[in-house]
Amino acid sequence: MSVTRLKRKHRKNIARANNKQRIIKQLLLTPVLKNVDLDELKASFGGGRPDIAPKTEAIAAAIHESEAATEAAANSGLSQLESAD
Repeated sequence: MSVTRLKRKHRKNIARANNKQRIIKQLLLTPVLKNVDLDELKASFGGGRPDIAPKTEAIAAAIHESEAATEAAANSGLSQLESAD
């Protein structure tokens, strides 16, 4: 009896082994982070971008003013309804 070779299975097995080797090589290429001081790293980034802070304060003030105007309009509407009764 002759022996048949499973060519497709053989190619898949070789590809699977090559993929595992490639994954291991990729993992070995990435450096391992050691002795990282988180506080020093955070301090190196500073307190944020200074050009954003004034814009957010201005937006917050505008929102507060619009809320106050809406509240005043709602209160004046209620007082008109009470006086109509």
